[in-house]
Amino acid sequence: MSSFPQKEFVYSAAARRLRTTAVVLLVGAGCVNYLDRAAVAIAEPKIHEELGLSYDQLGLLLSAFAWSYGLAQIPAGTLIDRFGPRLTLGAGLILWSLSQSAATFVRTLGEFVAARVALGIGESPMYLGGTRVCADWFALKQRSLPIAIFNSSSALAPALAPPLLTWLMLAFGWRAMFLIAGLAGFAIAILWVAAYRSPDAAGIPAADIAEIRRQDPKDLPYAGMRQALWLLRFRTSWGMFLGFFGVVYLSWLYATWLPAYLENARHQSVAAAGLWAAVPLGAGFFGALGGGFLSNRLGRSGMDAATACRLPTVGGLIAAGAFTIAAAYSGNVYAAICLLACGLFAANLSSSCGWALPAVVAPANAVATLEAIQNVGGSLGGALAPLITGVLVQATSSFVPAFVLAGVISFSCAAIYHAMTRGKVQAPA
Repeated sequence: MSSFPQKEFVYSAAARRLRTTAVVLLVGAGCVNYLDRAAVAIAEPKIHEELGLSYDQLGLLLSAFAWSYGLAQIPAGTLIDRFGPRLTLGAGLILWSLSQSAATFVRTLGEFVAARVALGIGESPMYLGGTRVCADWFALKQRSLPIAIFNSSSALAPALAPPLLTWLMLAFGWRAMFLIAGLAGFAIAILWVAAYRSPDAAGIPAADIAEIRRQDPKDLPYAGMRQALWLLRFRTSWGMFLGFFGVVYLSWLYATWLPAYLENARHQSVAAAGLWAAVPLGAGFFGALGGGFLSNRLGRSGMDAATACRLPTVGGLIAAGAFTIAAAYSGNVYAAICLLACGLFAANLSSSCGWALPAVVAPANAVATLEAIQNVGGSLGGALAPLITGVLVQATSSFVPAFVLAGVISFSCAAIYHAMTRGKVQAPA
């Protein structure tokens, strides 16, 4: 008996339009999200001058966001899985925009740290909620690409941030720069709450919803912290937690210290550093997109969806570590910038595939919580990267030890992903 390939399901026009709208809104929100994060790194020379902060104090300020962001991850994830991304992400957008605007008026290090802590809490639902949106609107083997497109905002915004925020800072001052970024967040919040709906609330045909959920694992019968505790029973959850530490450590080294590195170690002016920093950060954007296309291609070739996400995550971390160490020892500024561009391309390829992994190994109603567990580890890396880098630069008057350490961490976390994330996360029998 001959067999024929199964005809690909065709979604309704309404479903296609609404999920495209959702991804576009997520990219916009993600860009504003990362512009807000990058503002301190861009304004670092002016903040250093006006507030009289040392390098270790700057490291504390740069890391304050990541500590609160990390601690808020699991509560944010459980809220998203219980109340949905529309309300949770909308509330987060409003809080982080208020916090970013408040930084306009700070006068002391303590006030600035408080504003950044509030920013971290407000931004904590962003990428968890975005991944849950993709899991809600896309079938299992289709998720890696929209997640990568959405996740690419975390690379696109840092690429845009140096020239855009530097121009705003030089034209209007660093305080006005913070206010303008905060107002952009309020605009996105209004659009999100007005336009986004879940598939169940959007009124799309039942056949579309059935196709989206057809391959999903069985939902967990738990909610809230009980769900998080169940997920922690799995080796894969711990592998994601530990492995994502290296992904975000490396990314935050670039995001928070790249302009200062180019100014102080490579002797570029403030304006030139803002322009040159966009080169590796722009390469990171293409790496984030490339990760989605690569994992999608591997999945379409017949590879298991989880493996199609895991293998690029591991390979990207290895390459990112190697390029970062090579850049540290390069004697030529332009060669160093090219090596940094390759490093961030690989790091963001790894990040995209790492973000997609929970969405293909966990039940749909637990995706945001598993993402939160993974991102707690990532946030720990994000908190430590700027702080440790600042301490090492202060102690050694060189960025080389900080870059080498980041490379070693990247190699170690690649090994963790390879060894610990091979299993699925399943509901109890």
